[in-house]
Amino acid sequence: MGDDGCMVRRPWELPFLAEAKEVAALRRIVRLHLKMWGLPRQVGVAQLCVSELVTNVILHVGPRTPTALRLSMNGTYLRIEVRDPDCRALPTLVAAGPGSDSGRGLALVDAMADRWGVLLGADRKVTWCEIATDLMSPNGHGGGVRVTRAEAMISLYGTVASPRAVSASRLSAAVAKDAAIDVIVDLLHWSGAHGYDADDVLDMAQMRFEAGM
Repeated sequence: MGDDGCMVRRPWELPFLAEAKEVAALRRIVRLHLKMWGLPRQVGVAQLCVSELVTNVILHVGPRTPTALRLSMNGTYLRIEVRDPDCRALPTLVAAGPGSDSGRGLALVDAMADRWGVLLGADRKVTWCEIATDLMSPNGHGGGVRVTRAEAMISLYGTVASPRAVSASRLSAAVAKDAAIDVIVDLLHWSGAHGYDADDVLDMAQMRFEAGM
């Protein structure tokens, strides 16, 4: 997160050797990275696309091929790129039959991602896909109305703590985090003052958060 409270999503790249045993590790890395970027809703689709694009390299270029995974933002779209050194042929979307053991990878990417394609260079090929987010800008925040309400409340608390800050978007990351903690603590004090058990309130809040409510 930047000092102005925005989520800075800088392009990130990981080189690896394309092997079946690496796919699970790449899925975990993608999950952790997207949660760090504040994009938990895109994790499932992103993991599937990474799995299929890497498997495509293993099957059609060969095991232990030097490969790279790159995550970035293209506007408000999450962009996933898998780069390999085989620039001889374009991956092709084919209609896999019910009994077919192959040909489903790009069909899944085509169905789950919002768009995809292939870029050929002199010494490499980049297969990419993009997934829509609910961000208003590349460095903005998603989460809908709940995040909007929370930012308004954090702005109020942060302004009291730091009078020079005029809105949540201008609070430093550290001040915004402290303000968010103050909001939670004050709400727990309110719960206790009205006869509610703080642990029960936290448990209910956690369940609703995990359910996406």
